[in-house]
Amino acid sequence: MTTRFPPAATERAPSPWSGPLGRAGARCAQVLLIAAVVVGAAWLLRRVMVVVVAVLVAWILATAVAPLVRWLLAKGWPPLAATAVSFLGIVVVAAAVLGGVVLAFRAEWDTLVSSTANSTEELRAWLLSGPLPIDDSLLSSVTQGVTERLSSEALASSTLTGVSAATEVLTGLVLIAVLLFFFLKDGNRIANFALRWFRGETRAKLAESIDRSSAVLGGYVRGTATVALVDAVLIGVGLAVLGVPLAVPLAVIVFIGAFIPVLGATVAGVLAAVVTLVLNGPIDAVIVIAIVVGVNQVESNLLQPVVMGRTLRLHPLIVLLALAIGTIVGGIVGAILAVPYTALAWTLIRIWTDGYQGGDDPVLGKDPLDPRPRSTASQLVKYQLMRLSRQRRPSPGDVGRPAPEGDAGPEPRPPQDRADDGPS
Repeated sequence: MTTRFPPAATERAPSPWSGPLGRAGARCAQVLLIAAVVVGAAWLLRRVMVVVVAVLVAWILATAVAPLVRWLLAKGWPPLAATAVSFLGIVVVAAAVLGGVVLAFRAEWDTLVSSTANSTEELRAWLLSGPLPIDDSLLSSVTQGVTERLSSEALASSTLTGVSAATEVLTGLVLIAVLLFFFLKDGNRIANFALRWFRGETRAKLAESIDRSSAVLGGYVRGTATVALVDAVLIGVGLAVLGVPLAVPLAVIVFIGAFIPVLGATVAGVLAAVVTLVLNGPIDAVIVIAIVVGVNQVESNLLQPVVMGRTLRLHPLIVLLALAIGTIVGGIVGAILAVPYTALAWTLIRIWTDGYQGGDDPVLGKDPLDPRPRSTASQLVKYQLMRLSRQRRPSPGDVGRPAPEGDAGPEPRPPQDRADDGPS
């Protein structure tokens, strides 16, 4: 008996993507596709930049004010009243700060203009009589060029651009106010809605991300506001003692500038010194510089470690890079928001990934990063319960559908509950 074997299978031709070059080409195509998606998302976000900035600002303000809302609720306040009081409080404070700066500058504007003109003439006379070989005709040509620039069509165009920017700013402020109110009022409901789309480990990590986001952003705003207030008071008192007419608005500018790490306080101090130089003279300006340097030293060595604690610990290089990127993308607002949201991004990375090996290592030595912030006992219990609730709960749309194999479906309700369904 002869045994027959099936004919040999025809060998397939090698795929052009199976070789090293083909695999490299496939990876390049994937990278290009991901880059195209990222560029498209960035372009879309750029088109709605006002909305994006409003959401980010409202979110960070809501995390800062949320403890006040919770405290009022614990005292027995109705939810709407607690939200309204907290919302009106932050709006009144912001309006008072900005209004105070504007009114103070308007009140001292004439003095500032006249002092600037006198200082300009003194500077011109010093340059002409100084050691530098500067001719009067050169200064006159520079002055004439600046005057023509200020009266040219480019200035008119920039003025129109400024009007358009002012409209966008007003729209953004209104949107921030609306979003802030609803974040304070319905923040827990929004988080509840988002968590219901996930289960098990994913839901637990998402809940931890929400809690840590509130802690990082809220702690950053409250800590920075405390440090900025101390800086503004100390520098403002120094300016008032020296008799600088614009002491209050300059102190407010110092307060706002403190929200930009590393650079904000320095720029605000330079501005205060320049105004003091114009209004009071060089000796008082040197004293102001000394005050600003001393306050910055107290801030960096005492206030920041005590007030901020472990809320925001980023390497100075990361802070500078975040400031540079934020300023390029979003200007002053981007510089203010860059650092806290960079810290938030790092917090989320540590929650969602396990690749980083924290703690001291026998070979590498001490861990260069701070230990991961610990959650409270109630938060740990909540996360563990979320991890255990893996089974999908029935939804109204599942009525009438056969239960999956191995699933007996929802438990039957008692007769008294079924009686509420009405006649069948």
